[in-house]
Amino acid sequence: MPGAPGAPGAPGIGGTAPGGPSRADAAGAPGAVPGAPGGAARAAQGTGLPGFTYTEADAEKQRGVRRMKATATGLLLLVAVVFALATWAENSGAGAWAGYVAAAAEAGMVGALADWFAVTALFRHPLGIPIPHTAIIPHKKDQLGASLGSFVGENFLSEDVVRARLRGVGIGRRLGAWLAEPAHADRVTAELATALRGALTVLRDSDVQAVVGEAITRRAEAAEIAPGVGKTLQKVVADGAHHRAVDLICARAHDWLVLHADSVMDAVEGGAPGWTPRFVDRKVGERVYRELLRFVTEMRDMPGHPARAAIDRFLGDFAGDLQSDTETRERVERLKSELLGRTEIQDVIASAWSSVRDMILAAAGDDRSELRLRARASLLSLGAKLASDARLQSKVDGWVEDAAVYVVTTYRTEITSLISDTVASWDAEHTSRKIEAHIGRDLQFIRINGTVVGALAGLAIHTVAHAFGG
Repeated sequence: MPGAPGAPGAPGIGGTAPGGPSRADAAGAPGAVPGAPGGAARAAQGTGLPGFTYTEADAEKQRGVRRMKATATGLLLLVAVVFALATWAENSGAGAWAGYVAAAAEAGMVGALADWFAVTALFRHPLGIPIPHTAIIPHKKDQLGASLGSFVGENFLSEDVVRARLRGVGIGRRLGAWLAEPAHADRVTAELATALRGALTVLRDSDVQAVVGEAITRRAEAAEIAPGVGKTLQKVVADGAHHRAVDLICARAHDWLVLHADSVMDAVEGGAPGWTPRFVDRKVGERVYRELLRFVTEMRDMPGHPARAAIDRFLGDFAGDLQSDTETRERVERLKSELLGRTEIQDVIASAWSSVRDMILAAAGDDRSELRLRARASLLSLGAKLASDARLQSKVDGWVEDAAVYVVTTYRTEITSLISDTVASWDAEHTSRKIEAHIGRDLQFIRINGTVVGALAGLAIHTVAHAFGG
């Protein structure tokens, strides 16, 4: 029956006489919080689990429970006194009214005692007697934890619930509005820069260099470069972009010949037969030098020189061979492999990471660097677009929903087991006391209600019985 107060001298909720301290508390059990009423406010006599302690807030709630127990017990004592007085008055011939009052008081006591029993049975055995189906919370703690975990998994971690909740939040729109604020974009940029610097600092250069070198080498070896080089060269020749290079080579060749005339003539003389006279060799050397100088000068000064046209044809043919001639392509691949296998090339590839790392660290540490300014501008642009583009918002919301649904559906058992395993690891006594501290005050109202409702029911039954019984 809802709400009966505790009987005098009988343990109330928490194993106490209604309104009074428990036997353990009265004994001054160790661990009591100074200033808290009895052992009911024992603060840190928890289970060893972080966060599961009997705190000062719990002690304050327990004090409220004690006050309500005193009220419920006082009401029980009041109806007991009323019952005794009404019974005495009825037996003394005071009149019919005494019978009605006695019946109401008697039913009120019954309701109070019944509800005291029901409330106490949640947390312990009433009067210490191991009556079946009492001390429910201590005995059924693990089952309650498992049931709570299953309830959460079925009703809060289902796909429909997660999607509906996230869809109502509007994460994409809110994120866009937040990122569109310059101060927020600055904050995100600074945090990203800090994270980037931290990651680069933690990474070992030797490991990264090895990975980068292997990745570049493997990719270069896997990809055939001849066709790509051929297409590029073909476009260069078609656009005439190589003419500047030819101009530079001709100009440098002319200057070199002017500065090293003696060297050229000595080379010609040195290649002459031994039986020719020296002056003949000299004349031949001078003639060869003059012709060579004239040829290079004409190439330098005449854009339409036949030799230049021959270079164009050669480059065009070579570009075509790079794309279609099997032998040429194979020779290029062999050359590529030889170059990649050289220590000097591998050192250059590996050292590229050091240069990139230093560049990124410097840019990340400078709040006016191009990297950070571009990152900030990108965040502001993304925020503005997210805040106004419903289609993009829908995409972001969909991504978030899919990710959340994947997590809750894939790891639902692990999530719910956190509840059941945590409850199972709690000490039964302390679990009961903590729950009692939080809901015990409301349960005492059940006892009060039981007293009142029982008295009214008893009065009604007594009235009906007398009305129909004559």
